[in-house]
Formats: sequence, C-alpha cells, structure tokens
Amino acid sequence: MTFYQQQFIAIRAKVFPKDYLCTQVIRAKQFIDSHFNDPIALQDMAKEAYVSKFHFLRLFKLIYGKTPHQYLTEVRIEQAKLFLQTDLSIAEICFAVGFDSVSSFKGLFKRYTGVTPTAYRTKLSSQSLISQSPLRFLPFFLSLKKSNFQDAQPNGNSDLCVSTN
Repeated sequence: MTFYQQQFIAIRAKVFPKDYLCTQVIRAKQFIDSHFNDPIALQDMAKEAYVSKFHFLRLFKLIYGKTPHQYLTEVRIEQAKLFLQTDLSIAEICFAVGFDSVSSFKGLFKRYTGVTPTAYRTKLSSQSLISQSPLRFLPFFLSLKKSNFQDAQPNGNSDLCVSTN
C-alpha cells in the first residue's frame, strides 16, 4: 500500500465513517468516466450515487477536491487531447467528447491546457517530426562542412547531419 493510499484511507475514516457513501460516489465517478461524451446533468450523476444532487455535490467535492462538472470537463479535455492526435476536425472532436459549442470547447481547452486545440495539434505534429528525424533540427553551426566539431570525429565523416546507414 502506497503512502497516498494510506493517507486517503486515514482521511476517509476521519471524514467519512460510512464506507457506502464513498462507494456510491466512486460509482458515480465511473459513470462520468464511461459516459463523458453524453449530456450528463448533475441529477443523472446523483442518481448513480443514490443520493440527492445537493448531497452528491458536497460528497464529490469533499472526496475528489473538485465539483462533478469540473471533473467532467477535465475528462472531456483529456479525451480531446487524444482525439487531436487523429485527423478529425476541431468541430468533430468538440462534439465527439460531449461539448455543445465549438467556441466554448476552444475556450475551455485553452483554459485547461494553456493553448488552443489547433496550437496543441501543431505542437504534437512538430514533436513527432523531431522524433522521426532529429538531425534535421540541429543548430545551424553543426551542419557546416568545416568546423571544429568535425575535426575530432574518429570515423572521418565530414558531415554530422548525414547518417551512415
């Protein structure tokens, strides 16, 4: 058992002497995880936990440190990050993860990640380019034909940017 798990159990025992409440909130969280792309209301989440929506809101925030809506938004943003690695358009991704408006999706995505979905996709593609051909992104001075770096090469290769495959 990790330190985190021990701390969670200690806090849970102090705050929640009733285990069944934690189990019910966890069940509702799993419901959110599996139905993130559907329109989910607070009432639907509370129904999964078998408690009133106000009690559910308090319990969820106490256990997870955020409201159910904040958690749902985070799950949707994480799924959108995965979809941005595909060729789907931003609008298709927006609706696939459960948002109703492209503009609100872009705003929330930027708030959570710091960049727009388009910039995030561009960053992903540039990272994949660098990993596919890292020699292409060497600084200019390393690609010169005659430099001090090339004199010390043991194999006599005069161009550092050419691979010897």
